[in-house]
Amino acid sequence: MKRSQVNAALAEAQALLKEFRWTLPAWAYWSNAEYKANPDLAVHLNRHQMGWDVTDFGLGDFDRRGLTLFCARNGVGHDENSIPYAEKLLFIKENQETPFHRHLKKMEDIINRGGGNLIVEFCHQHVEDREPITISVDGLRQTVAPREPVRLAPGQSVTMARSLYHRFYAEAGCGTVLAGEVSQINDDNGDNYFLQDIGRFSSIEEDVPPMHPLWNEVGGS
Repeated sequence: MKRSQVNAALAEAQALLKEFRWTLPAWAYWSNAEYKANPDLAVHLNRHQMGWDVTDFGLGDFDRRGLTLFCARNGVGHDENSIPYAEKLLFIKENQETPFHRHLKKMEDIINRGGGNLIVEFCHQHVEDREPITISVDGLRQTVAPREPVRLAPGQSVTMARSLYHRFYAEAGCGTVLAGEVSQINDDNGDNYFLQDIGRFSSIEEDVPPMHPLWNEVGGS
């Protein structure tokens, strides 16, 4: 991705937050210089994988296969004194897919916080398995076929088991979705397993200065 694309995604996310009257921590709007002036916090955010994240999964087609996220709170898996949970916001454009992936350690709820309809699909670890899949939509158990679209209207959420492949995207014609994720500790460095051979992060071409650095660009060694 180009840095200008990352900046545009951040600007769109912040516009959606303003529309829905969501406010982020002050450091969400910091520049590189402000992070460097607050090194202890920068190290904390990097260690906890908190802050902005924009990815095209290394595929070079952000509008079709990409995601903008903000992690507001998160623990550290190997730290027994850490909080055991995480919370994220996800900004999902129409027909913008987060490809099939699963987590071995993390159980999560995906929540439609507002905007359009969120479509979520599931498949088994062994993708040829055609057995029905049981999920929970706001506490109501449902059985769906592999890859059957599950439509979440604003306010609805789905709980999924560990190791269950899932993908999601905003339904065409219904607008961008502001989604949420509430989960156990999130580890984007070590607990994302994609169905296809793709990456979690993007390589960024620096064509313009960053609007805000991403979480993996602050506080590192």
